[in-house]
Amino acid sequence: MKLRIITPLTVVLDEPGVMSVRAEDESGSFGILQGHADLVSSVLPSVVIWKRRDGTPHYCAVRQGVLTVTEKGGMVEIATREAVCGDDLETLKTLVRQHYAALDDARRNANVASVRLQLDAVRRIGEGLWSEAGSLLQ
Repeated sequence: MKLRIITPLTVVLDEPGVMSVRAEDESGSFGILQGHADLVSSVLPSVVIWKRRDGTPHYCAVRQGVLTVTEKGGMVEIATREAVCGDDLETLKTLVRQHYAALDDARRNANVASVRLQLDAVRRIGEGLWSEAGSLLQ
């Protein structure tokens, strides 16, 4: 089975040789093995777990998305807004925290830049109004 996890900007995971996938939707947690019926499901913000042929589990935190199973369980795809993968849950927890901290920093920087642009626009409008008022008084 092949597992692919994609976001709007990148392919986060494209892994052949997957033996099983575990995900979660509104009905609860469910598993997918080779031979699974084709389906489409809306996954919740959760951790997707898959095992390779050697039995090692791997993890990917997803922020909602759409899971599709095609080719009689031969292909599992998850399209999500955000995904962070890790080889163990502790590492994944750290990576997710770092990911969201970086997003918070980027949002704060964007807000600061936006406020600077707004203040610059207000200053320029004010300068223009004062220069016009000065020319009217002469």
